[in-house]
Amino acid sequence: MPTVSEIFGAMSSQLESQDLAGMEATIQFELSGDNGGNWYAAINGGKANVQKGKAEAPTATVKMDGDDFVAMTSGKLNAVNAFMMGKIKVEGDLNTVMKFQSMMG
Repeated sequence: MPTVSEIFGAMSSQLESQDLAGMEATIQFELSGDNGGNWYAAINGGKANVQKGKAEAPTATVKMDGDDFVAMTSGKLNAVNAFMMGKIKVEGDLNTVMKFQSMMG
């Protein structure tokens, strides 16, 4: 399974393969646990910038366990089910997070 760092490392190119026109958003990821850390994805002007750290004013913040994040991005954990079970917490614009999740596959 990939690591959290590997997933975020590949995220910019994966996002830029999508049609980002008109999307302006910054999504903060606050991952807890041994596999945790803070990362953000900023989409602006058709470009995606993914960085480690905290964004100044994110559109939305996703809080979850790092191991659950790896499982979700690897297709082993359904994002909707994880949200309904309380494994994912979202602060801010939920619609932006849903659109982002659909772009990530």
